[in-house]
Amino acid sequence: MFGFLRNNRAGSSRTCLSQAPPQWSAAPEVPYEYGLYNEASEQEYDDAEDFCNKYPVQLPRILPSYVVEKISNNGCRSWGIEMPPPGSRFSGTIHNIDTKPDSKTPPIVRVRTDRNCRDYCLLSDLPVMAGLYETPGKVGFYYEILIHRMDGFLAIGTACQPYPTWRLPGWNRLSAGLHLDDFRKFFEDPSGGRDYTNALQRISSGDTIGCGFEFQTGSLFYTYNGIRLPNAFTGIYLPRHNHDVYAAIGVEGLCDFDVNFGGELVKWPEGNEWQWKLDGIIRRLGYPCSGNSFDEELPSYSRT
Repeated sequence: MFGFLRNNRAGSSRTCLSQAPPQWSAAPEVPYEYGLYNEASEQEYDDAEDFCNKYPVQLPRILPSYVVEKISNNGCRSWGIEMPPPGSRFSGTIHNIDTKPDSKTPPIVRVRTDRNCRDYCLLSDLPVMAGLYETPGKVGFYYEILIHRMDGFLAIGTACQPYPTWRLPGWNRLSAGLHLDDFRKFFEDPSGGRDYTNALQRISSGDTIGCGFEFQTGSLFYTYNGIRLPNAFTGIYLPRHNHDVYAAIGVEGLCDFDVNFGGELVKWPEGNEWQWKLDGIIRRLGYPCSGNSFDEELPSYSRT
C-alpha cells in the first residue's frame, strides 16, 4: 500500500449556473470540516478566492481548425496534459502522446513527479466536454489513470478554466475531484469533503482509477480497476452547453502514473465503446454560447 500524505483545504468561489436543470446541490451526506491528513494554508485559500474573483469562468469556445483536423486525424490520441509553466509548483516530467505516423511511443500520457512537487492541478490541453458542440449518440466522456507509484498524493476529476492550479481538483469553483489518500469526494468544496464509497479502501501499484460524466443527467462517477462505482455527483455542469470542462489531476510529492484519454483500450469495458470516447465530442457546432449567437465573433482556443 502506498504511503498517504495529503488532503484538502479550504476555498471555493461558487459560480451560479444560470438555467441549470436541475442544479447540483449537496446530497444529505456528512461533510467533513477538515481534511483527514494535511491541510493547505489559509493563504492559499485566500489567493484562490482572489483568483476566482479576478478571473471569471471562460465561456465555451470554438476549437480552431488545426485542432479539429488533429482530432480528425488522431482521434483520442489528440488529448494530452497542459504543460505547467516554468517556475511553477509542479516538479517532474510530462510526456504527451507523439502523434507522428512513425512514432513507437505508447498512445498514453506519462506523468512523473518528484518529492519537490507541491500541490498542483494538471489540466488536459483540450476540453473533455466542449459546450458549443453537439454530441449526437454520445452518452458522456471518460478517461483513466494507471498508477505505478503514489508516495505522494493524487486526485482525479474535472475543472473549468481558468482554475487556480495550486488548488487540488474539487476545492474551487466548477471543479470535482476524488482524492486518493482518504477517498473523499469534492465538488466546489472548501472543507474536508464527503465520503464516497466503501469499495475503495487502498491504492496499490497497478490500480486504475477512471473518471466519467453522463451528459444527460450531469452525473460524475468513478471506476476502480474497470468496475463502475456509484455516482459521486449528479446535476453538475448543466446545462452542458454553458461549459467547457477539462480533465483535472491533482498531484503532490513523488508519483508515477499514466493518463489514458482513450488512445488505447481503457480498463472499464463500456469506456471503449464509441458513446464514451472523446474523439466524437466535436462533430458539429450546435449550441450558441450564453448571450451570444454564432453570427457573433466567439473566442477560440487559438487565443490566449
